[in-house]
Amino acid sequence: MSDILIVAEQHAGHLRKATLNALGAGQELARRTGGKLHVLVLGQGVAALAEELKPYGEVHVADASVLQHYLAESYAPVVADVARAVKASYVGAAATAFGKDLLPRAAARLGAATATEVLSFGGEGAQVTFRRPMWAGNVLAEVELTTPIKAFTVRATEFAPAVKGAGGSVAAAAVNVDPAALKVRFVEFTEVKSARPELTEARCVVAGGRGTKGDFKEVEALADELGAAVGASRAAVDAGWVPNDWQVGQTGKVVAPELYIAAGISGAIQHLAGMKGSKVIVAVNKDPEAPIFQLADYGLVADLFKAIPELRAKIKAAR
Repeated sequence: MSDILIVAEQHAGHLRKATLNALGAGQELARRTGGKLHVLVLGQGVAALAEELKPYGEVHVADASVLQHYLAESYAPVVADVARAVKASYVGAAATAFGKDLLPRAAARLGAATATEVLSFGGEGAQVTFRRPMWAGNVLAEVELTTPIKAFTVRATEFAPAVKGAGGSVAAAAVNVDPAALKVRFVEFTEVKSARPELTEARCVVAGGRGTKGDFKEVEALADELGAAVGASRAAVDAGWVPNDWQVGQTGKVVAPELYIAAGISGAIQHLAGMKGSKVIVAVNKDPEAPIFQLADYGLVADLFKAIPELRAKIKAAR
């Protein structure tokens, strides 16, 4: 029997959506190992989140002033200490920027081998394996970790949100971090505020690529018409047309909305790796041979600067 510790992600006192997917992965892993699910939340003034997390397992709350602002150097020792305290054999989190930054550092402290971007689990008991993508998703590897403690991050789009159960207890976690000993310090966080939904949590995403030629006005207008988030291909981001946090793909954000509209995106394998889990994919591209059409549920061979205004007009008329 092997217990699992999932690290919850929160911002400004609110749980990130990906946390529930990570807990869903934790529940599946607990069924395979016969272990117990633990969840750890860190920060300052986060005690109230324990009630939200309580239905999913045993909750551990690390609440301290040194954890007010996220720094991997201050969070990782706490994660490692809690993992040892609960004798967790598996330590995981969602494969967000937070999870990708924190888990490897905690794993190093635990001497734990790590599997990243996990898509599913295999095996039972002590023989659990991790399926993860390699080579931009062209290869799916079945990975076995042989260290006593195993660390992993899961691609949130591949796991259903956790199901509430009988719940567990809530306990305070020890925070043995000396702020003066840290080699890094928090300076400031400049948040980009937008009326649009966050890219990884949106039900609909409208994304633009090289075909926009740097003009995202139509892409943004369609997104606003649909109440959608705006995304972009790496080509558009590398060209400096749009902010980095709009990037969808292997080296950007992985999304799986109910509707994904790709405008002027050819469909490089790296981009497809970040959005192929979308429920419905609509592609608009002038090139009938664009790879995006092989994945799309609906394809329109047209100039996006003509097609999108017509689409917006149809949406308005339908309302």
